[in-house]
Amino acid sequence: MGKLDIIAQHRDFIVAYKPCGMSFHSENEAGFVALLEKQLDKRLYPVHRLDKVTSGLLVLATSSESASELTRLFTERLVSKFYLALITDKPKKKQGWVKGDMAKSRRGTFKLLKTQENPAITRFYSSSVKAGLRACLMKPFSGKTHQLRVALKSLSAPILGDESYGGSESDRVYLHAYYIAFDWHGEHVNYSAEPKEGAHFMQLLTHDVFNSWRQPEQLEW
Repeated sequence: MGKLDIIAQHRDFIVAYKPCGMSFHSENEAGFVALLEKQLDKRLYPVHRLDKVTSGLLVLATSSESASELTRLFTERLVSKFYLALITDKPKKKQGWVKGDMAKSRRGTFKLLKTQENPAITRFYSSSVKAGLRACLMKPFSGKTHQLRVALKSLSAPILGDESYGGSESDRVYLHAYYIAFDWHGEHVNYSAEPKEGAHFMQLLTHDVFNSWRQPEQLEW
């Protein structure tokens, strides 16, 4: 395991890249947080997380004070997060909202319900990359476990490689935390990182679709 990529080092937080397949917390082996703490030789405070199968950007606070402030931003939905996903099936709609309560399903998965009591809310755009492959740019407006994976499954277009949700087999689960933005002490900050793993993501990065999504904050959400 080589060094983890540091995207930004701010006085109050670190932005780093989590590879797909790496656990966020330590399980049988050191997880992302532990490895990053060792690499930087400093204590870090997680304020949000990514599934093991998801790659991309994570923000970790460098003090308990900044951790509580960042946690508040995440809790109050003041952090804009944008994800890239690849699908092979045509979704029920090409863009728009996916809203609904989520409930536990079998074998650690979740399902989307028709009720709207405390709904998971996602907005997305999708565009064809080539025959049999579509890219999605997704923005979650809530922070539920497996939210984006469930949203695409509910559109009959599970994420490529996400076999837990009916996706076809591939070299990885094609979900990546691409871009994150928030206001910090009067300054608007944003960070992005292209996916590094997965042959199909490499195809997307050279496609016009991806170029049109490089500044996701400027799109209409």
